[in-house]
Amino acid sequence: MSTGDGTTIGKAFEALYASDDGSLDTAASLLAADPGADAERTRRGEEFVRTLWTRGWQPADVVRMARRDLSDEHVQVLTGLIRSETARYATLPRRWQAQLDALDAVPTRPTDRFSYATTVLELYRLLVRLPRLDAVGPVPGETLPPAAAGEPRMLSRIRALLAKAEATGYPEEAEALTAKAQELMARHSLDEVTLAAGAPSPETPGAIRIGVEPPYEQAKAILLDAVATANHCRAVWNEAYGFSTVVGFEGDLDPVELLYTSLLVQGTAAMTRAEAEQRAGGRKRTKSFRQSFLLAYANRLGTRLSTTSRRVAAETPTLLPALASRDLAVTTRTDELFPETRATRVRAAWDEAGWTHGASAADRAGLHPGRRGVEG
Repeated sequence: MSTGDGTTIGKAFEALYASDDGSLDTAASLLAADPGADAERTRRGEEFVRTLWTRGWQPADVVRMARRDLSDEHVQVLTGLIRSETARYATLPRRWQAQLDALDAVPTRPTDRFSYATTVLELYRLLVRLPRLDAVGPVPGETLPPAAAGEPRMLSRIRALLAKAEATGYPEEAEALTAKAQELMARHSLDEVTLAAGAPSPETPGAIRIGVEPPYEQAKAILLDAVATANHCRAVWNEAYGFSTVVGFEGDLDPVELLYTSLLVQGTAAMTRAEAEQRAGGRKRTKSFRQSFLLAYANRLGTRLSTTSRRVAAETPTLLPALASRDLAVTTRTDELFPETRATRVRAAWDEAGWTHGASAADRAGLHPGRRGVEG
């Protein structure tokens, strides 16, 4: 056996590209028997992670794949690698820190060397097989734009309104708070258009990824698409990897993610309440009820969000041509990133009660600006 000079690692890592688990067991035995190879094994893992950054992946994307295809033990090892790899950079892209903050704590390593080596190799096999993705922002090590000082005031106000909407037990209050948040988003877009019209800038549409995971991922993707479309963005769902890519101008991307997340929280809570009411009435609810509920919720909310955006835009008709120009830029950028998108048919068993309850929940979370009790 070697003492960490690469021989053990080289032999063991050949198993990452083999199709049988027997090779993996043999490789795990090699690593377990050679403590001197531990440091090199970890270094190679960090290298695999670093390669994924250059291939378009971000921390949340990689963790999502490990959580879907492997176990908590694999996710914990991956978390440690991501933390150690990203710690080498003085600065990180803006949205990366939030993804790192969401990582699980790294546990103590198990004492069984063979089991641990098996976990590591299974994780590495997943990492080396992940394909290239379209980049949605800079990667660690690249030159980054100057960091903004703190969160924009508008975004802080939207965040606060949506937090109150999620926390209240009164549907009317949640409705008014969510309505105010969407109106702020629509007015913010117009402000951005006004600034661009007054002093054209080289800004082009960017993109972010937002996790869209089971269960009921199709309904969630439809909801995100509705939020994005109403706020001058476009969403493209990647079912295989559990995320949607939202394309839009920078000032619209964070608000879209905030509103989608909040509406999903509100919709899930409303669905749980509706199920409880149904059970209390002696009716057993099923998966089809929940699917139909969330699909109706997404469909109805899409209409209401778009209505609010159009109403706000109509208040300043002179900006409509500039707004249309920005929408065209977003569509063009989306087509560049995803030239082969296709429509997906809705796959859901129909449940009339679920649809009715979901539509009603969307109405309660609907957008009626001007309700009393809402702070500006």
